Amino acid sequence: MPDMMLLMQMLALLIVIGALAGVLAGLLGVGGGIVLVPAFFYAFQTLGYGGPQLMQMCLATSLATIIVTSLRSVLSHNKKGAVDWDILRGWGPGIAVGAVLGVMVAASLRSVALQALFGVLGIVIGAYLGLGRAHWRLGEAMPGGPRRLILSPMVGFLSVLMGIGGGSFGVPLMSLYNTPIHRAVATAAGFGVIIAVPSVLGFLFLQIDPAQRPPLTVGAVNLVAFGVVICMTLITTPWGVKLAHAMDPKPLKRIFAVFLTLVALNMLRKALGW
Repeated sequence: MPDMMLLMQMLALLIVIGALAGVLAGLLGVGGGIVLVPAFFYAFQTLGYGGPQLMQMCLATSLATIIVTSLRSVLSHNKKGAVDWDILRGWGPGIAVGAVLGVMVAASLRSVALQALFGVLGIVIGAYLGLGRAHWRLGEAMPGGPRRLILSPMVGFLSVLMGIGGGSFGVPLMSLYNTPIHRAVATAAGFGVIIAVPSVLGFLFLQIDPAQRPPLTVGAVNLVAFGVVICMTLITTPWGVKLAHAMDPKPLKRIFAVFLTLVALNMLRKALGW
């Protein structure tokens, strides 16, 4: 078992991580998971837990927190009338199907493959956050028919492979289809709930080698990290929502894009053994 001092350091780190993740979930719509997954990865590694299923534990624990974070966020946004329920009803079933497929694929991959996927997709998201323009458009309204049939499962599938909510892919997608940014952020919180619930249910049944998992891990979900982060995100997510409605988040997105790109590059570096 790790010594008490190390555990206290990890507890302090998780408190800070949870607070930051909650604010980001409400403010930027990028989803707290994009911070939580690499944070859990380094925290679990520091505690001496690794192995070929380390990333599965990080993804599953992150997604478990997103159930609570996204639900809190969507309810807060809904009080302001910002959630587009028509988009949620139309896109929800496909997103849920993609999430289930994502769990099946993630369960079959080794940690290093998931690290590489996180790194590549993180760089793509960071590039869009940093270089994307508000006037870019693919259409004037969210698509239906065959395009929705293809795109909605992709949102769920890719989100599970990164252990994130709906914001990182949902917000850019809705923005490209002319959805106002505050409405896109609010609606993407609903995507997060739809993604996280079925995926966590699947990860709870994933078998992890007891010697390679932290204490109090059920399936692939670590209850300690989940509990600490949830306590913080319940406090800080509403702060992020208030900030999102009171300020222009563009400058912060540029800074976060640089941070995310560096984190993703480091994850990719580790996956490649450099």
